Amino acid sequence: MKNVNIRLTEVTEENWLEVASLSVEEEQKSFVAPAQGILARGYVYRNCGGRVYVIEANGIVVGTALVREFTEEPLGYDLQQFMIDRRYQRKGYGTRALELILDELRKEGRYDHVEVCVKKDDAAAVRLYLRSGFRDSGYADKEVPDAVNLICRLYG
Repeated sequence: MKNVNIRLTEVTEENWLEVASLSVEEEQKSFVAPAQGILARGYVYRNCGGRVYVIEANGIVVGTALVREFTEEPLGYDLQQFMIDRRYQRKGYGTRALELILDELRKEGRYDHVEVCVKKDDAAAVRLYLRSGFRDSGYADKEVPDAVNLICRLYG
């Protein structure tokens, strides 16, 4: 990933159509919402700190992510969606973007952890989160038995 500048930006009037056009490989579509759905969820979750990050590589929109805040105990951040467009996968962009998101949340400092619910069959995503410091939280949602809940402590 030499000479590639990965950065997080906001959704704007100028880039939202690019964000909405992002997509993943066919076999990944059951793991993550379509980009349009991520944008919509960002709007729906606006009252609980929902924000959509645009992931850029050298100024090109390559992915998006949605973080919101849990409004019930235990309070924390919830990484609801995270996707890198199929054309830009396997280049290290997801790893770097996740590092940047975690750094942003640490700087914000509202909560001490971030959680993510991942389908067990999404081996690439599970590996990414584990490499980035997430661990199995031990929580099992009976409504989503095919998923694992991972947690990353932001401090210490």
